[in-house]
Amino acid sequence: MSKNAIRLGAAFLMATSAIGPGFLTQTTVFTAKLGASFGFVILLSVLIDLGAQLNIWRIVTASGRRAPDLAGQVLPGLGHILTLLIVSGGLAFNIGNVAGAGLGLEVLTGIPAAWGAALSALVAALLFLSPDTGKAMDWFARILGLGMIGLTAWVAVAAKPPLASMVYRTIWPETIDWNAVLTLVGGTVGGYITFAGAHRLLDAGVRGPSNIPFVTQSAMTGIGIATAMRLLLFAAACGVVAAGATLDPANPPASMFRISAGELGFRFFGLVMWAASITSVIGATFTSLSFLKGSFPVLEKYRRLLILLFLALSLGVFLVFGKPVQTLIVVGGLNGLILPLALAAMLWAARTPALTGGYKLPIIWQTIGWIVVLIMSVMAGKAVIGLLSV
Repeated sequence: MSKNAIRLGAAFLMATSAIGPGFLTQTTVFTAKLGASFGFVILLSVLIDLGAQLNIWRIVTASGRRAPDLAGQVLPGLGHILTLLIVSGGLAFNIGNVAGAGLGLEVLTGIPAAWGAALSALVAALLFLSPDTGKAMDWFARILGLGMIGLTAWVAVAAKPPLASMVYRTIWPETIDWNAVLTLVGGTVGGYITFAGAHRLLDAGVRGPSNIPFVTQSAMTGIGIATAMRLLLFAAACGVVAAGATLDPANPPASMFRISAGELGFRFFGLVMWAASITSVIGATFTSLSFLKGSFPVLEKYRRLLILLFLALSLGVFLVFGKPVQTLIVVGGLNGLILPLALAAMLWAARTPALTGGYKLPIIWQTIGWIVVLIMSVMAGKAVIGLLSV
């Protein structure tokens, strides 16, 4: 596999892991709530995203170790704690991902959502059981990722968004919703998402300090893809809200697509929702299993069985309990709570060159990383206090 294919594969895996049904729901809901001022939230989330992703990708690949192994070297037991948080968060997201895939196929083909979810889980299982899983996963994420961006761009143009107001309020917002920042960061870079691309690069053999420029380029590509999709969704939703339309609270992104571009837009939503969901199923499953293998190497020989169990559990919980829209937003916030601990563990590991193959993280990036840890810790603390006071 060429280096360019590896770079794009890891970038699209991370980006499409972030662009799931929760991503679509969060962006639409918060745009409806904040209007053009949501652009400021996106700007902050991108800056935090850069500070987290660029540090984590570099540290993990320079060390040549999976994140739980690296965290365990920092503090005994920390790797297992991180694995527990990442896998449980990945499973929670995957329940929504499987449900979103079912919903997407229901809109697109008319089959019941439960059957669509089961069919999508089967597609994911077959991909992971293919002879060359890495290559198949990379191409799957690239094709569907580009398709999502193209369809959403078409809907965004049809919505006729107030671009001048969006740019102005991105710099000078009327209101700032810190819970929205926490949720958005959690849904874009929190939990398993942060490590998806870095672990994919490790599996492709990209490791060691000499690959840092290549790793940085791949991470920047992934962040750019996710940001482009977020901005297009923001533009489409902002156009609908600015025109005075009311979104359906039962399915905000679907109503946004329909209002913007009619029945064709609604069908586009089905395709975008399925593509976003199935690629996120792939990303959540891959990264959760990579954490389990990092903490318990003996599980490598049970990889296929674990993948099938993870997918079956995700599907089973959805079929029994369903998927309310609010769950996707809450899980994004919970993933945001994981980020400070995960990033802090990686930054602490970077203080020991023996763990990172002699690579020394530049002081400026260490500083940026610790600032992100501080900001996310404060926001997470406020969110926890808010939940406890309810």
